[in-house]
Amino acid sequence: MKAVRFSQFGGPEVLEIVDLPDPHPGPGQIRIAVRAAGVNPSDCKKRAGLMDPELPQTLGYEAAGVVDELGSGVTDVAVGDRVFGFSDAGAAQAELAVLSDYAPIPPSLDFPGAAALPAAIETAARALDQLGVGSGSTLLISGASGSVGSAAVQLAVVRGARVIGTASPANHDYLRSLGSEPVAYGEGLAERVRALAPGGVDAALDAAGSGILPELIELAGGPEHVVTIADFGGAREHGVRFSSGDSGRAIYALAQIGELVESGRFSLPVAQTFPLSEVAAAHRAGEHGHARGKLVLVTGSPDAAEAR
Repeated sequence: MKAVRFSQFGGPEVLEIVDLPDPHPGPGQIRIAVRAAGVNPSDCKKRAGLMDPELPQTLGYEAAGVVDELGSGVTDVAVGDRVFGFSDAGAAQAELAVLSDYAPIPPSLDFPGAAALPAAIETAARALDQLGVGSGSTLLISGASGSVGSAAVQLAVVRGARVIGTASPANHDYLRSLGSEPVAYGEGLAERVRALAPGGVDAALDAAGSGILPELIELAGGPEHVVTIADFGGAREHGVRFSSGDSGRAIYALAQIGELVESGRFSLPVAQTFPLSEVAAAHRAGEHGHARGKLVLVTGSPDAAEAR
């Protein structure tokens, strides 16, 4: 099978499309013919040598496609089903991928739309759980128009929370459409938030990593009420929890998102799609662009990627 791999650390130019042995599912796993795979900031960090030291490495933790092989004990899906989910092997940017956690693709979504979901909804749900966000909570989200931020806005609204989200003015109408009260980021943020919530907020989520943790701590009443998914150094400096999958993942979000999508209470835009062979261009777009929504790689023909 064709797959994305790199054998040295560096810029997008080190990414290659190589032939690798076809993977096969173990007990409780499934294999899919990949139609689309999400591209995440962690892919760029891995490629740059900021995460795992081993070489060579494959890429991709989320994908959508058609089941074509079942591991032993799997009874909840059948060959030919449309599913999306996580590849624990980190090799989803390929023609074939083994998924350990998966769910049916919501009927209204195409493959790229489904591939955009897993990492964003799991990360958002995990952070909301860690913050204890529920009905009656007031939540501040820094970076609310990004993939994880916008997912967190919508999931928090479903939980009955009031959401205040930071974004550039160009994205304020978008945040309103998701159910958030927008504020501009930058100098004077605390004052703008207090104009909406004079007593501060119950919790704050940093999805942007823009050095804003001191302001979030002040607004939320202490570091124990703040979670960041984007500022590891700042979390250590200020005593804030850095949320990662190492502390347990919110896999349940995969099974729950379909009903929210179909009822119109959740959507996550795909900013741009790229053929698998143009993975380097996708990385460049991720590093330099500010597009709203996910970047997604597609395999096969465009018609195959968009099929429902």
